[in-house]
Amino acid sequence: MDRAVLLLVCPDAPGILADVATWVAQSGGSIVDAAQTSDIDHGLFIQRVEFDHTEDVEELRRSFRDLAVRWSMWWELQVPKEKARLSILVTKEAHCLYDLLGRCASGDLPAFVVSVISNRSDLEEAAGRFGVPFHHLPVDADDPDARLAQENEVNAVLEADQPDLVILARYMRVLTPQFTERWSERTINIHHSFLPAFIGANAYRQAWERGVKLIGATAHYVTSGLDEGPIITQDVARVAPGDTPVTMARRGRDLESLVLSTAVRAHLEHRVIAYSGRTVVFD
Repeated sequence: MDRAVLLLVCPDAPGILADVATWVAQSGGSIVDAAQTSDIDHGLFIQRVEFDHTEDVEELRRSFRDLAVRWSMWWELQVPKEKARLSILVTKEAHCLYDLLGRCASGDLPAFVVSVISNRSDLEEAAGRFGVPFHHLPVDADDPDARLAQENEVNAVLEADQPDLVILARYMRVLTPQFTERWSERTINIHHSFLPAFIGANAYRQAWERGVKLIGATAHYVTSGLDEGPIITQDVARVAPGDTPVTMARRGRDLESLVLSTAVRAHLEHRVIAYSGRTVVFD
């Protein structure tokens, strides 16, 4: 039997759960995992159903459409891949890149990295150790035309590689709306703060200057607003007396790696539903 994952969001009402379960059964499917929640403020029902089946996937999609129209659903039916394709964008920080490369190489993540793209050459050796193509695409940060040209080069690499997910693993470049609109539904960024606090660069310095007692890391989908995309997952660590921006950043790197890999796993397993500028992440 094959595996499929149904994700849906619709106005909340009695009977949706039963209708979805009936459709799976009538399609010859067997539910292996199901989770749902209600967003009372928005009046929405949100569900994830994972099931085994023997039908053609396109036939399943066709047969579900009537039910989706009946309940005014946003929905998608996904087929989990044994190995998803990842492209990773980096600048010079190595910790998230090494963590993702190692997890993919060891089989901890159901994926392989098809390309590492960077505006600097610092991490070419890291990619080479794992046999991953490295694309060094430098940019003059002070020249708007050069920034746009470099982003077009990045986009060309992605178009050629066709990744299932693009990961900004401390890629310290601001992307244009055109780029984010093209890739936003499959681009995850790691930010070195507990958003919405301390957006932009130098988040640990900002946190230290404010005297915060917790530092955090946030993985989120990318949108045209800087560090404003729907949040997938976050974690925090306590600031110790005597911490400096340097020691806070050192502790934060562990957080960033774990938070990013957790978000990537949730996305690849189709456990994330984004709506209304937020997400529901099912365990």
